Amino acid sequence: MSSNPGFFSRVKEATQSLAAGRRPWSEFLDLTSLNLPSSVSDATTRITQNLTHFRVNYTLIVVLILFLSILFYHPLAILPFVIVFLGWLFLYCLRDDSDPFVVFNCNVDDSVVFSVLVAVSIFTVFFTHTWANVAAAVVIDLALVVLHAVLRSTDDLVMEDFVSPYGDLTDSPRGSYAGI
Repeated sequence: MSSNPGFFSRVKEATQSLAAGRRPWSEFLDLTSLNLPSSVSDATTRITQNLTHFRVNYTLIVVLILFLSILFYHPLAILPFVIVFLGWLFLYCLRDDSDPFVVFNCNVDDSVVFSVLVAVSIFTVFFTHTWANVAAAVVIDLALVVLHAVLRSTDDLVMEDFVSPYGDLTDSPRGSYAGI
Protein backbone atom coordinates (compact mmCIF):
# COMPACT_ATOMS: atom_id res chain seq x y z
CA MET A 1 0.00 0.00 0.00
CA SER A 2 0.99 3.54 -0.55
CA SER A 3 1.65 5.97 2.29
CA ASN A 4 0.29 8.74 0.08
CA PRO A 5 -2.18 10.87 2.09
CA GLY A 6 -4.15 11.48 -1.12
CA PHE A 7 -4.70 7.75 -1.46
CA PHE A 8 -6.13 7.46 2.06
CA SER A 9 -8.39 10.46 1.50
CA ARG A 10 -9.72 8.79 -1.69
CA VAL A 11 -10.40 5.58 0.28
CA LYS A 12 -12.21 7.62 2.94
CA GLU A 13 -14.25 9.51 0.30
CA ALA A 14 -15.20 6.29 -1.50
CA THR A 15 -16.24 4.66 1.78
CA GLN A 16 -18.32 7.68 2.77
CA SER A 17 -19.90 7.81 -0.69
CA LEU A 18 -20.77 4.12 -0.52
CA ALA A 19 -22.27 4.52 2.96
CA ALA A 20 -24.23 7.59 1.85
CA GLY A 21 -25.66 5.74 -1.16
CA ARG A 22 -26.91 2.80 0.89
CA ARG A 23 -30.58 3.02 1.78
CA PRO A 24 -31.85 1.79 5.16
CA TRP A 25 -32.48 -1.94 5.18
CA SER A 26 -35.87 -1.34 6.81
CA GLU A 27 -36.87 0.67 3.72
CA PHE A 28 -35.37 -1.93 1.38
CA LEU A 29 -37.10 -4.87 3.11
CA ASP A 30 -40.44 -3.15 3.82
CA LEU A 31 -42.99 -5.93 3.22
CA THR A 32 -45.90 -3.49 3.04
CA SER A 33 -44.47 -1.97 -0.12
CA LEU A 34 -44.43 -5.26 -2.03
CA ASN A 35 -47.17 -5.76 -4.61
CA LEU A 36 -47.60 -6.81 -8.23
CA PRO A 37 -47.12 -4.19 -10.93
CA SER A 38 -50.25 -3.19 -12.83
CA SER A 39 -48.65 -3.38 -16.30
CA VAL A 40 -45.43 -4.07 -18.16
CA SER A 41 -44.63 -0.36 -18.28
CA ASP A 42 -45.19 -0.16 -14.50
CA ALA A 43 -42.81 -3.13 -14.05
CA THR A 44 -40.09 -1.54 -16.20
CA THR A 45 -40.49 1.78 -14.38
CA ARG A 46 -40.22 0.01 -11.03
CA ILE A 47 -37.10 -1.84 -12.14
CA THR A 48 -35.44 1.36 -13.32
CA GLN A 49 -36.37 3.37 -10.24
CA ASN A 50 -35.55 0.63 -7.72
CA LEU A 51 -32.18 -0.12 -9.37
CA THR A 52 -31.36 3.57 -9.14
CA HIS A 53 -32.61 4.06 -5.59
CA PHE A 54 -31.28 0.82 -4.06
CA ARG A 55 -28.13 0.34 -6.19
CA VAL A 56 -25.76 0.12 -3.21
CA ASN A 57 -28.05 -2.31 -1.37
CA TYR A 58 -28.31 -4.50 -4.47
CA THR A 59 -24.52 -4.39 -4.92
CA LEU A 60 -23.96 -5.47 -1.32
CA ILE A 61 -26.37 -8.39 -1.74
CA VAL A 62 -24.72 -9.49 -5.00
CA VAL A 63 -21.23 -9.38 -3.48
CA LEU A 64 -22.41 -11.22 -0.35
CA ILE A 65 -24.07 -14.03 -2.32
CA LEU A 66 -21.02 -14.38 -4.57
CA PHE A 67 -18.70 -14.44 -1.55
CA LEU A 68 -20.82 -17.04 0.28
CA SER A 69 -21.12 -19.28 -2.77
CA ILE A 70 -17.34 -19.38 -3.13
CA LEU A 71 -16.72 -19.68 0.61
CA PHE A 72 -19.03 -22.68 1.07
CA TYR A 73 -17.97 -24.64 -2.00
CA HIS A 74 -14.34 -23.57 -2.55
CA PRO A 75 -13.04 -21.98 0.67
CA LEU A 76 -9.40 -21.92 -0.49
CA ALA A 77 -10.39 -19.95 -3.59
CA ILE A 78 -11.26 -16.95 -1.42
CA LEU A 79 -7.61 -15.82 -1.30
CA PRO A 80 -7.22 -15.32 -5.08
CA PHE A 81 -10.60 -13.59 -5.19
CA VAL A 82 -9.60 -11.23 -2.38
CA ILE A 83 -6.43 -10.38 -4.30
CA VAL A 84 -8.44 -9.73 -7.48
CA PHE A 85 -10.95 -7.66 -5.49
CA LEU A 86 -8.13 -5.56 -4.03
CA GLY A 87 -6.75 -5.11 -7.55
CA TRP A 88 -10.13 -3.80 -8.72
CA LEU A 89 -10.37 -1.58 -5.67
CA PHE A 90 -6.91 -0.01 -5.87
CA LEU A 91 -6.26 -0.01 -9.62
CA TYR A 92 -9.70 0.99 -10.85
CA CYS A 93 -12.25 2.07 -8.24
CA LEU A 94 -10.15 4.24 -5.92
CA ARG A 95 -7.71 5.63 -8.45
CA ASP A 96 -7.73 9.40 -8.90
CA ASP A 97 -8.85 10.32 -12.41
CA SER A 98 -6.38 13.20 -12.55
CA ASP A 99 -3.40 10.86 -12.04
CA PRO A 100 -2.56 8.79 -15.11
CA PHE A 101 -1.83 5.15 -14.44
CA VAL A 102 1.89 4.69 -15.17
CA VAL A 103 3.47 1.31 -15.96
CA PHE A 104 7.11 1.17 -17.08
CA ASN A 105 7.12 4.96 -17.65
CA CYS A 106 4.12 4.74 -20.04
CA ASN A 107 0.69 6.20 -19.36
CA VAL A 108 -2.00 3.51 -19.49
CA ASP A 109 -5.58 4.31 -20.48
CA ASP A 110 -8.49 3.42 -18.14
CA SER A 111 -9.90 1.04 -20.75
CA VAL A 112 -6.63 -0.94 -20.74
CA VAL A 113 -6.68 -1.19 -16.94
CA PHE A 114 -10.33 -2.25 -17.06
CA SER A 115 -9.66 -4.85 -19.76
CA VAL A 116 -6.70 -6.33 -17.87
CA LEU A 117 -8.72 -6.51 -14.65
CA VAL A 118 -11.60 -8.25 -16.45
CA ALA A 119 -9.15 -10.73 -18.00
CA VAL A 120 -7.50 -11.42 -14.62
CA SER A 121 -10.94 -11.88 -13.02
CA ILE A 122 -12.02 -14.36 -15.69
CA PHE A 123 -8.70 -16.20 -15.43
CA THR A 124 -9.12 -16.39 -11.63
CA VAL A 125 -12.62 -17.84 -11.98
CA PHE A 126 -11.41 -20.60 -14.30
CA PHE A 127 -8.07 -21.17 -12.53
CA THR A 128 -9.80 -21.74 -9.19
CA HIS A 129 -12.46 -23.96 -10.80
CA THR A 130 -15.25 -21.82 -9.39
CA TRP A 131 -16.90 -20.88 -12.68
CA ALA A 132 -19.98 -23.02 -11.97
CA ASN A 133 -20.39 -21.45 -8.51
CA VAL A 134 -19.91 -17.96 -9.88
CA ALA A 135 -22.39 -18.60 -12.71
CA ALA A 136 -24.97 -20.00 -10.27
CA ALA A 137 -24.44 -17.06 -7.91
CA VAL A 138 -24.87 -14.56 -10.75
CA VAL A 139 -28.12 -16.24 -11.85
CA ILE A 140 -29.42 -16.22 -8.26
CA ASP A 141 -28.32 -12.58 -7.86
CA LEU A 142 -30.05 -11.47 -11.05
CA ALA A 143 -33.24 -13.34 -10.13
CA LEU A 144 -33.37 -11.85 -6.63
CA VAL A 145 -32.56 -8.30 -7.75
CA VAL A 146 -35.09 -8.30 -10.61
CA LEU A 147 -37.76 -9.95 -8.45
CA HIS A 148 -37.32 -7.35 -5.70
CA ALA A 149 -37.16 -4.48 -8.19
CA VAL A 150 -40.40 -5.59 -9.87
CA LEU A 151 -42.33 -6.28 -6.68
CA ARG A 152 -41.12 -3.24 -4.67
CA SER A 153 -43.55 -0.36 -5.16
CA THR A 154 -41.90 2.99 -5.77
CA ASP A 155 -44.76 5.14 -4.46
CA ASP A 156 -43.04 5.88 -1.14
CA LEU A 157 -39.55 6.54 -2.52
CA VAL A 158 -37.94 9.95 -2.94
CA MET A 159 -38.46 10.98 -6.54
CA GLU A 160 -35.27 13.05 -6.93
CA ASP A 161 -33.22 9.90 -7.64
CA PHE A 162 -35.28 8.81 -10.60
CA VAL A 163 -35.02 9.23 -14.30
CA SER A 164 -37.97 7.96 -16.27
CA PRO A 165 -37.10 5.15 -18.69
CA TYR A 166 -39.45 6.90 -21.14
CA GLY A 167 -37.58 10.21 -21.14
CA ASP A 168 -38.83 13.59 -20.00
CA LEU A 169 -42.60 13.44 -20.30
CA THR A 170 -43.04 17.15 -19.56
CA ASP A 171 -41.52 18.27 -22.88
CA SER A 172 -43.83 18.18 -25.85
CA PRO A 173 -42.64 18.11 -29.46
CA ARG A 174 -45.46 20.57 -30.24
CA GLY A 175 -44.44 23.12 -27.64
CA SER A 176 -46.16 24.33 -24.51
CA TYR A 177 -49.75 23.57 -23.65
CA ALA A 178 -49.99 26.67 -21.45
CA GLY A 179 -52.11 28.51 -24.01
CA ILE A 180 -54.90 25.94 -24.04
